[in-house]
Amino acid sequence: MNKEYLIGTIKKFATAAAAAAILFAGGAFGTFIASEYTVVKNLREQDTRTVASTTAGAYAQDVYSGNPIVSIVKRSSPAVVNIDTETMVKQRIMGNPFGRDPFFEEFFGEDFFGGGGTQERVVPQRGKGSGFIVTKDGYILTNNHVVEGADKIKVTLMDGRSFDAKKVGQDPTFDLAVIQIKAPDLPVLLLGNSDATEVGEWVVAIGNPLGFENSVTAGVVSAKNRTLQAPGVNFQGFMQTDAAINPGNSGGPLIDLSGRVVGINTAIVPYAQGIGFAVPINMAKQIMDDLIKHGEVRRGWLGVTVQPLTAALVDSYKIPVKEGSIIADVQPGSPGEKYGLQRGDVIVSIAGKAVKNSQDVVFSVRNKLAGDKVQFEIYRDGRKKTIDVVLGEINKGKDQKSGRKPEQEPKSETKTSTQMGITVAVIDKELQKQFKLESAEGLVVVDIERGSLGARLGLQPGDLILEVNRRKMKTLDEWNRVMEAKNKSLGILMSRGGQTLFIAVEM
Repeated sequence: MNKEYLIGTIKKFATAAAAAAILFAGGAFGTFIASEYTVVKNLREQDTRTVASTTAGAYAQDVYSGNPIVSIVKRSSPAVVNIDTETMVKQRIMGNPFGRDPFFEEFFGEDFFGGGGTQERVVPQRGKGSGFIVTKDGYILTNNHVVEGADKIKVTLMDGRSFDAKKVGQDPTFDLAVIQIKAPDLPVLLLGNSDATEVGEWVVAIGNPLGFENSVTAGVVSAKNRTLQAPGVNFQGFMQTDAAINPGNSGGPLIDLSGRVVGINTAIVPYAQGIGFAVPINMAKQIMDDLIKHGEVRRGWLGVTVQPLTAALVDSYKIPVKEGSIIADVQPGSPGEKYGLQRGDVIVSIAGKAVKNSQDVVFSVRNKLAGDKVQFEIYRDGRKKTIDVVLGEINKGKDQKSGRKPEQEPKSETKTSTQMGITVAVIDKELQKQFKLESAEGLVVVDIERGSLGARLGLQPGDLILEVNRRKMKTLDEWNRVMEAKNKSLGILMSRGGQTLFIAVEM
């Protein structure tokens, strides 16, 4: 019995040991599988992050999937160039205070004080800037102020190659210039669409600030359509950015996250932080084509004078819109006159874009080229009309006279009438000669009472009153009737020096 009990005990122990071994092996195997799964999972996640941050191809728009700026810089930098210029300028030098004394000439040298009596000498003045290659045949876009007046232009690429460049064309109005180099295998930058660029988008600036070649900064588009007025600069439509821009960045590209140029870095506000300006690339595209083809910009010319649409004008002329710009004058022989624009038309859109003020009209026309067909949407006598105008060349427009020829024979009537401090008279030969009037249209202002309505409106003796509240002024009776009427507002169309202008006041 003891033997059988012993055998049973041994079997139970063996069974328990086997079960324990199996459980241990299973646990160990499970732990191993789990650890292997964790390692593989971690490796896969790491590989995914690595691929996301290093994949070459389309630029990443999502900043959480990697740093897109690295890819942009690698692809764009080879096409960004450094520009070194040399301009020969005259420099005043100190004359020799010792005259032609042989002792001092021997001690200091004959040329130390400029060769004795010479007070000027020609010396090279050097400058630096940036640019970027836009075509395979070596055309480079930059700022006009970078190369203006330069006698020598040297372009250096990122790979170290240097070339002498020639000027192709310059446009001081928009501060743009095109230069060219002759070289094989040139990288180029693609041009984007600055109209589609939105405020807040990330942008990258690459250039040569203060001589530090191929410097990269990043920021956002802070604003669009900025007006910048400075000595020699009066420009509307700048893109504003907080990407760091310094002297030497001028002419370099402002690049969006798709790797395309949306602006040309041009100006900064001194002593400010994060306020830089770039010319929109859409504007530069048109100008660049003209500079390459003709060496100059054949900018469009409309030949009208516009002014703001004030509340008083809206009321006095019964204008059905509150935003727009009113045509104050149409130059004889201009495209505006040829295609039917008239004085008093209110422009509300140009080429499909709404016009809010007179600056919009000026900017839109300046942005077009000669020969462009532009659609103007206007209000005339309360009705909306669409007029297509083919713009002329601005240089030809400058040759046109702005004054108008006499439209009727001078009248002999010399009586005057005074209303609200404004004394007017029907034009006769003596008044026409006295005030040097080229036109006999309307009534002439002969006197303004100090502190009167006329003085507040800025009228002066010699001004012509053509219309009051849309009524043509030919006689003193017409003048008296409209001025004595109880009007809520008064709108006067006047002419001074051949230039017409609307003025209005709430009564």
